[in-house]
Amino acid sequence: MDDKRKGWLLGLAGMLIFSGSLPATRVAVQGFAPLALTTVRASAAAALGALALLAWSRARPHGTEWLHLLAVAGGVVVGFPLLSAMALRHITAADALVLIALLPLCTASFAVLRAGERPRAAFWGFSALGAALVAAFALHQGAHAAWPGDALMLAAIVVCGYGYAEGARLSRALGSWQVICWALLVALPLMLPLAAWTMARQPLPAQLAPWLGLGYVSVFSMLVGFFFWYRGLALGGIAAVGQLQLLQPFVGLLLAASLLGEQVEPAMLATALAVIGCVVAARRYG
Repeated sequence: MDDKRKGWLLGLAGMLIFSGSLPATRVAVQGFAPLALTTVRASAAAALGALALLAWSRARPHGTEWLHLLAVAGGVVVGFPLLSAMALRHITAADALVLIALLPLCTASFAVLRAGERPRAAFWGFSALGAALVAAFALHQGAHAAWPGDALMLAAIVVCGYGYAEGARLSRALGSWQVICWALLVALPLMLPLAAWTMARQPLPAQLAPWLGLGYVSVFSMLVGFFFWYRGLALGGIAAVGQLQLLQPFVGLLLAASLLGEQVEPAMLATALAVIGCVVAARRYG
């Protein structure tokens, strides 16, 4: 098998792993407070990441690379997990997955800003159209969806997009999967004490499901998924394999419906499809 095809298969595996993140978080927050869930998942993943670095990596961050790692940690280790967990106490995983369709576009926008590129006017036109479609869906859902949940989820997407863009820049120097491992270790001095404090102040869930959700987001969403995803990008090309992320809302919606029994309305699917179309077009002109 050539490297290009292997890259697509690895990227597909990474995308499928990430697609389970929001449904698993939705399950986990039924038994864990958002802050406890965020800190525990980061601490557990950091321990595994440290072992991976000891076994396979020789590169170490230097100078300003530590500041960029702080930005990555703030976006994908702390910001997105915490804000999305808080959001999923107000909205369903299906609602959140419609909004997550904006993540590829948000990441591309931050990459444009950070790299100083000048995309065509059509890029911004499709970006605005995608944002308008999401806003229209949120208004449509207003009768039975909580505005705080939508706002928290949008904030989570923004900080995650920024963290992805910073991580992509940093991976040129440190390597792809190493970035998430170092970012987890950078966050560990804050996450570990908070994990101990929050877990001591909340009753442990008696049901198995929240523990399974915590295990999934700790091992797969926070670490293993990045191994497949970044390796796939390296082998198959960032621009090409990165398009697989556009399938994440659809896979996530199917998981939310089949595993959680959540209702996936036609408006959700239509909005997700339309937003993904805008993202594809925006990336083409970007």
